[in-house]
Amino acid sequence: MTEKKIEVKHAGKFYVELEGKEAVCEYFFKDDNTIVLPHTFVPEELRGRGIAGKLVRKALEFARTHNLRVIPVCSYVKRYLEKHPEYKDLLA
Repeated sequence: MTEKKIEVKHAGKFYVELEGKEAVCEYFFKDDNTIVLPHTFVPEELRGRGIAGKLVRKALEFARTHNLRVIPVCSYVKRYLEKHPEYKDLLA
């Protein structure tokens, strides 16, 4: 996969468009200091390329940059955090 820029869409999602499909990591603000990550989705045709991980990493880096705490609701985000302890400090 050629690197495509992951966009932050202030309609509540981090997303990337590939091959006419959109992969997303959704978010919403619980309060001024906390974001919730409720859902990650990658279309079946795009799976197996590490896209979900890149989207979640982008969301976590966004949280870190903006001094936000994170509530992981999505099961993929929870597994990602288990495998990447360098982001555990962001947990609300």
